[in-house]
This record gives sequence, C-alpha cells and structure tokens, in this order.
Amino acid sequence: MVKAIFPGTFDPIHYGHIDIAERAVRLFDELVMAVYDRPLKSLLFLPEERIALVEKAFEGNPKISVIGYSGLTVDFCREMDAQVIVRGLRVFSDFEFEFRMALANQRLSPDIESVAFITHEEHTFLSSTTVREIAMLSGDVSSMVPPYVEAALKNKLGDMSDRQIPPNALRD
Repeated sequence: MVKAIFPGTFDPIHYGHIDIAERAVRLFDELVMAVYDRPLKSLLFLPEERIALVEKAFEGNPKISVIGYSGLTVDFCREMDAQVIVRGLRVFSDFEFEFRMALANQRLSPDIESVAFITHEEHTFLSSTTVREIAMLSGDVSSMVPPYVEAALKNKLGDMSDRQIPPNALRD
C-alpha cells in the first residue's frame, strides 16, 4: 500500500489543489492532505479553518484524509508512514522551487519520493495568493474555488475594497 502526502498551506484551497489531489489519489492507495500550520508567510485563515475547508473538498472520498502538521514535511511523512510527497507544478518558476525542495527532502530522507503533477491548463494562473488578493478587492473568485470557499472568503474578508492588500509571498 502506497501512502502519499500532499503538503501545503491551502490558504485557501482552490480548484488547482483539488485537481492535483484527485489525480494523485488515482495513483496512490491513500492521500493525506497535510495542512501546514506554521509557514513563513502571513495567512488569512487559521489552521482549523483551513483544515475544515480542505476536509469539505474531499468529504465522501475514503482515500483522502486531512491532517494538520508542523515541522519538516519528511518528518511528517515518516510519522504517517508515507512514501511519497505530492506537489503541483503550474509554471516554470514552480519547477525550480520544487526541484530544490525535492533535492533537500531527498537529502533529509532518501526513502521518501517526491512526485510532481503538472497542472491542467485552466489552473496555471491559480494560486492561493491570487485568490486572496482578488477576494480582498471584492472580485469574483467563483471560477477559482468551490462555493463554500468563496463564502468563507466573503465571511472572513467582508468588503475590503477600501483596504490595502498586505505584502505576501510570491509562492503558495
């Protein structure tokens, strides 16, 4: 049985994440959506809120579970008895970042493989940062996230069209 971990902040989860997870679960026996709780970037949703949104995305799929974690992803993989880290690639700059991360993870834990899925064309522009910024400016994110995520964004943000967008990381 091959267990895979799909780590991320998922702040918020969007259709690109969902697509990668649904494709990964066809190849692996079990997929754990690992919601990271202490990234080096500012987040909109609390860990519990992000976990709940990710759980809702995959409710009814017995091959996908959702767990929060902190620390090194390879340590979490060992704790979960997972053999694979799943990542998604949207654009060329993702490859460089993911390549370096995969090499670092391989150095730390040579028994854990990294597998990258290339996103479908319609999701290449999608990132959680893009979704948050559009939502903060009261833009329409309905084609980017499920309806319950759109509602959570509206509930969390209210009308922020007159507020300044905080600086954030270039990478989700």
